[in-house]
Amino acid sequence: MYVSIINIGDELLIGQVVNTNASNMSRMLIAAGMDVREVVTIADDAAAIRSNLERSLSHSDVVLITGGLGPTKDDITKTTLCDFFHSHLVENAEALANIQRIFDEKGFPLTDVNRQQSWVPECCTMVNNVLGTAPGMWFEHEGKVVVSLPGVPFEMINLMETEIVPRLQAYFKTDYILNKNILVQGIGESFLSDRIEHWELALPKTIRLAYLPQAGMVKLRLTARGTDKNLLQNQIDEAVKGLYPLAGEFIVGEDLESLPELVAYRMKKAHKTLATAESCTGGTIASKLTALAGASDYFKGGVVSYTNEVKNGVLGVKSATLEHHTAVSEETVREMAEGARRVLGADYAIATTGIAGPSGATPTQPVGTVWIAVASEKETIAICKCFGSDRLRTIERAANESYSLLIKQLTKEV
Repeated sequence: MYVSIINIGDELLIGQVVNTNASNMSRMLIAAGMDVREVVTIADDAAAIRSNLERSLSHSDVVLITGGLGPTKDDITKTTLCDFFHSHLVENAEALANIQRIFDEKGFPLTDVNRQQSWVPECCTMVNNVLGTAPGMWFEHEGKVVVSLPGVPFEMINLMETEIVPRLQAYFKTDYILNKNILVQGIGESFLSDRIEHWELALPKTIRLAYLPQAGMVKLRLTARGTDKNLLQNQIDEAVKGLYPLAGEFIVGEDLESLPELVAYRMKKAHKTLATAESCTGGTIASKLTALAGASDYFKGGVVSYTNEVKNGVLGVKSATLEHHTAVSEETVREMAEGARRVLGADYAIATTGIAGPSGATPTQPVGTVWIAVASEKETIAICKCFGSDRLRTIERAANESYSLLIKQLTKEV
């Protein structure tokens, strides 16, 4: 089953709005067992909508369209689809009732322009959008399906999850798809590929392997597809078992999408708490953790100690340490981690200090040098890495390296 995605909007083409709809739709479709063949972004133009719809229908079973369903004159998707399917607009009572409910809740009068949003092509099945005033529209055409959805991301996501994906699965009777994530850290993608080449070539034809590199780590995703769910699960389990003898020393976790998620899972499971003291990473480590729901279960707080005054006055880094060893040193990062653990009352603490660049390099410490420490009741460990001259990449890689160091310490102690 092949799917084409057409995202409509001038604002997407000029870069005014980031097209998150494409990535979110693809993720949901692939997880549901559908193959995304293409993603196309086009202008609010009737000719462009028609030509891309015709082309997509020539090679895909499903075409999903977002955008152009608002109440203003530049929103032309609905009328263009009406012409394409040789239909005419009719008022849909359920859609009108939904729009009226939304306006009543906001205390606004329902205008004629907004009432027109309840008009849909007579040939379509209206898909009620409980979060907005623009309904979705489902068309069936010569055994294929075209779906038009609002471009507002949270409205689209809700419709996809609750209505469209379940309807497509029922309509096309899709295969089972099982995914397995393996998080690998401490080895580059090419070196990892060489190490596991024979294992990869021996995978069953039902399993596909993807390398998904991130800053400082690689996520391996095994995707199994077929009609027998139990067989697929057994094949994935066997494949993972065979991977560990080859790359087990670099595997830091399974089943999660990122290292911050793995940290959250491991900290909660161990019933331990965490604090951070960040200099060069500027709060990135704490930010990624607190972006995840439930962070308050384990995360105590963080200190962005960007200056020596804060390192000394808040975290208790000794003046002599800063003077004799400088802010970017093993001695300083150890005292930062220990200070954060003490001041914030946490079981573990992460600390970072370094030279993110582009300036600040010394003869012995190039741009990208970062010291990372993890402190616990038992010990404080510290490592030094050089992540290169790109400032944002250095910060991202330092954060991932910090999560990995914490996970390794947890594994050793808990």
